[in-house]
Amino acid sequence: MATSCPAAYRARNRATPLYRLFEEHFEEVRGQWEERFERRFGFWRGIVDEQIRRYLDCGLFENGFARIRCPECAEEYLLAFSCKTRELCPSCAAKRSAATAALLAEDVIEEVGHAQWVFVIPKMLRPYFLHHRELLGGLSRAAWETVLELMIAAVGDATFRPGMVAVVQTSGDLGNWQPHLHALVSRGGWTRDGEWMPVPYVDERSAELLYRHKVMRLLQDEGLLSEERTELLLSWRHSRSTTGSLSSPRTSRRWSAWHATSCGHRSASIG
Repeated sequence: MATSCPAAYRARNRATPLYRLFEEHFEEVRGQWEERFERRFGFWRGIVDEQIRRYLDCGLFENGFARIRCPECAEEYLLAFSCKTRELCPSCAAKRSAATAALLAEDVIEEVGHAQWVFVIPKMLRPYFLHHRELLGGLSRAAWETVLELMIAAVGDATFRPGMVAVVQTSGDLGNWQPHLHALVSRGGWTRDGEWMPVPYVDERSAELLYRHKVMRLLQDEGLLSEERTELLLSWRHSRSTTGSLSSPRTSRRWSAWHATSCGHRSASIG
């Protein structure tokens, strides 16, 4: 086989703890979900069945494969089909993360300074997004509008546009339900004429208040948040509905792309 040829594919290891966990206990948990877990973790979603079964079939030759032939040396090997699930399968998730980082570094992120922003919400509001997951996209819109409006106010140009890549996370460090956003935000932006304008500082308190207002308005428009509960949340000194920013002097696009796809790392959030 020529030196440029890939190594032979190795089938998935069914003996890993994660694989055995789902293979041995998935049906048991599914059968007891409504009685034991639904009240705390929400309704069982049909997509879970599909994702688990695809993961259990991932990388196994008996579930389908392609025959790969090297055009240079005519060497052949078999490549088992992968599940391509999001986050559940360690192998496919790592590949997706690497591909996304490469896309961001090569086609999206400019060679300018960036900061990481973390958008969190208080515990009292988290159940709304557990039972109405379609509203998670609204958190992203609220975060983008917060960044955009603050930066426009800073430069005084309505045509100004910063760059932002946001990822919604729905779990905390312990696997608990904790919807929040990690966003990679340019430390400045571009005018309509394409001129770069730096914005080295954004007031975190102003960002907190603006984002809080937008999230509450989102829930009020959906008829989920009453005026009484809104007043209660606004009376708290530390609402945990804040945006935190963790700036970095690094401007490398590859570093920024890696940062945008490594949302499992802890970062600063102001509560």
